Amino acid sequence: MTEHKPEWPEIGDLVIATIETVTDYGAYAKLDEYNKRGLLHVSEISSSWIRNIRDFVRENQKVVLKVLRVDTEKGHIDLSLRRVTKREKIEKILSWKKYRKAEALLRGVAEKVGLSDEEVYEKAGALVEEKYGLYEGFEKVVKEGTEVLTKIGVPENLAEAFAEVAKERIHVKMVRVKGIIEVRCMKPNGVKLIKDSFLNAEKAEKVKDADVRFYVVAAPKYSVEVLAENYKRAEEVLQKVAQSVVSNVVKAGGQGTFRREK
Repeated sequence: MTEHKPEWPEIGDLVIATIETVTDYGAYAKLDEYNKRGLLHVSEISSSWIRNIRDFVRENQKVVLKVLRVDTEKGHIDLSLRRVTKREKIEKILSWKKYRKAEALLRGVAEKVGLSDEEVYEKAGALVEEKYGLYEGFEKVVKEGTEVLTKIGVPENLAEAFAEVAKERIHVKMVRVKGIIEVRCMKPNGVKLIKDSFLNAEKAEKVKDADVRFYVVAAPKYSVEVLAENYKRAEEVLQKVAQSVVSNVVKAGGQGTFRREK
């Protein structure tokens, strides 16, 4: 994937770098994403007074730096540490970790289908990266299936390989919300009507980004549980499912209520 990045960073970019050499006037750092070398001048290390540069940077240290100047003709890149905010540092590190994971996942796909990394990127990776972001694309295929890839032009065999690798190596965190549905139906076929109400509600909300589960607490009480990527989506599905069950039972001549559990 490194082949697909620009050869040089742009002014203002945040970069992951490895400190290689520390001198009295600053430090030389290797830009890990570009295979270039830049200068971190002592004046750009800290806003406070520096007695010893090694109190701030040391050899082999990974740092997040900001690009100040780029001279492609001379091959010079000027960098800054003091101009990187805490938030920028955190966001860049998270982005870098995702980038590295995505590289490993793409290699896994290449091994699975017997192609080179470059071929897989050209036939599928570039499409996924443009539409979703490469790592985000792997996450998306775990949650929603191969259609999210085939619909943007990824060949079916590669979409399947993406899905297999993603499911093997990515654990998508899910949130859980719960509630209690209480339903009664005194008709002769009341038990069947209640059962059908649950089945119909589950089918109606059979979505790929949420998992709906029902448990018998003690009739007439039933627990409904929804797992989803975030609370907003989980709450939305929970309310729809509960309303569907209660509504179906009431329409059949029964009674029903729903209570959200904390």
